Amino acid sequence: MAPRCWRWWRWSAWPRIRPPPAGSTQSSHQQFSTQEQTTQICVVGSGPAGFYTAQHLLKHHSRTHVDIYEKQFVPFGLVRFGVAPDHPEVKNVINTFTQTARSDRCAFHGNVVVGRDVTVPELQEAYHAVVLSYGAEDHQALGIPGEELSGVFSARAFVGWYNGLPENRELVPDLSCDTAVILGQGNVALDVARILLTPLEHLEKTDITEASLGVLRQSQVKTVWIVGRRGPLQVAFTIKELREMIQLPGTRPILDPADFLGLQDRIKEVPRPRKRLTELLLRTATEKPGVEEAARQALASRAWGLRFFRSPQQVLPSPDGRRAAGIRLAITRLEGVGEAARAVPTGDMEDLPCGLVLSSVGYKSRPIDPSVPFDPKRGVIPNMEGRVVDVPGLYCSGWVKQGPTGVITTTMTDSFLTSQTLLQDLEARLLPSGPRPGYSAIKALLSSRGVRPISFSDWEKLDAEEMSRGQGAGKPREKLLDPQEMLRLLGR
Repeated sequence: MAPRCWRWWRWSAWPRIRPPPAGSTQSSHQQFSTQEQTTQICVVGSGPAGFYTAQHLLKHHSRTHVDIYEKQFVPFGLVRFGVAPDHPEVKNVINTFTQTARSDRCAFHGNVVVGRDVTVPELQEAYHAVVLSYGAEDHQALGIPGEELSGVFSARAFVGWYNGLPENRELVPDLSCDTAVILGQGNVALDVARILLTPLEHLEKTDITEASLGVLRQSQVKTVWIVGRRGPLQVAFTIKELREMIQLPGTRPILDPADFLGLQDRIKEVPRPRKRLTELLLRTATEKPGVEEAARQALASRAWGLRFFRSPQQVLPSPDGRRAAGIRLAITRLEGVGEAARAVPTGDMEDLPCGLVLSSVGYKSRPIDPSVPFDPKRGVIPNMEGRVVDVPGLYCSGWVKQGPTGVITTTMTDSFLTSQTLLQDLEARLLPSGPRPGYSAIKALLSSRGVRPISFSDWEKLDAEEMSRGQGAGKPREKLLDPQEMLRLLGR
């Protein structure tokens, strides 16, 4: 069934039942602590949004049980499959999520594809409330000729490949070219550029997969261009990631000083984070490096550069028409100022030779079930403060609620807000009354359909195996990539 197209939303279903007047009910803590029945809540997705939602619910309602469903065999979503291998400190949040999953009021059920193995209406029948937190698992297509050529990948798939996402394990990009082009100027684009250019001795100490290390060892890529439609004042990456690129061993930055003319005056009024970021770009582009830095850059065998005011028009084919050999870019200029400035074509074109094109122009969510409203244009579930429009008892949090923006702490705040909304509705008796069976009903459905979920204790066995394999190679872990091997290790 095709996803419904929604343009304007009415919050019609919820206001029909209004909460009791202020002062007529006990406090949230008092009411929750005196309820005798367990409130059964289901969370779909075990990435940051899912775990933070579960964590907040368990903390603020002592008689809640939360079941977390995940389509992958393993938990943690983009913390495991999205965060760069050389950013282990960002992955420390897994320790918090593990404590949540070990709670006797929480259960993890992996290898369950909601929308296929079990429907959202079936979950709603079994639980008092359902929270959709399944993230953004698709990428924005470029929509240009040549996008289908060999050598063109989404950055999302490339990241999944080096981070061990099972569905991307057979990607095997050809890195025999001299030049790679990344389209987009966000943090993911810089992550991909950094992985392509980082000396192998640094990557070998991370949890990057051995399979991708083998491909990177053969890499001939010497130059990476990171291309954006707009200018230096509109880049989406943050100062930490930029500083890492500037200081990346064995590389030198290439920035055109002409792109920064007049920028010094324009940054005086911008917010402080943007100002600091642009000042670092300005210094890198226009100031002569010190003696030590100049010597380091002179010895660099690899380079990366930012190309501004360029919009992709076509991936150019090799003579045999099979592979990417370059990209045609429309030169743009800006209309408007600041964050709202639009890139408009000048009419001029530029061809940039390359053998690898990585599209990093954004992630997007997919519709999960025909019963759940979905806005295909924005790639989100229409909602009011986390309440799914026109579907009482159904909520959403994280990227599927707000779109793929922000960092993990942004998702944490958003997930806490959805949990708070749900608990307010529970207190106001807007959710179903009476007991609900929770997982016992879903377990029977899954069993009848031949689905065998993976428990958190199963994951901990796989986790121990990964760490054991990594120890021998001096890595924190060697990720398991093959679901069939995971099942064998679990004795299935």
